[in-house]
Amino acid sequence: MKLRWSSFQCAIAGLVDLLKTQPHARWHLLASISVIGLGFACSISHGDWLALVLAMASVWMAEAINTAIELTCDAITLEKHPLIGRAKDIAAGAVLIACIFATIVASIVFMRTI
Repeated sequence: MKLRWSSFQCAIAGLVDLLKTQPHARWHLLASISVIGLGFACSISHGDWLALVLAMASVWMAEAINTAIELTCDAITLEKHPLIGRAKDIAAGAVLIACIFATIVASIVFMRTI
């Protein structure tokens, strides 16, 4: 049980580090809070909540994985390397894809409430 609690503490520390060091993560937090507030204000359905939560979770997961990839690459070398550059760009692209689709989901959900 102690090992599990330690793992949980490490995960929380990682999320805190993500928010402290990554400006885009703070933007994602602001967007998530805004979407949640708008969801309550519009009294959206359970299905709409599910869609929004899944969309927000995909953005958060992509951002966390992107940050982990960038940190790992920077630990290997800070020198420019074409493969590391491509890996970082692709990871950042994954965040962009998640954000685009989350925006589409939110647009569909909130356009129905108008």
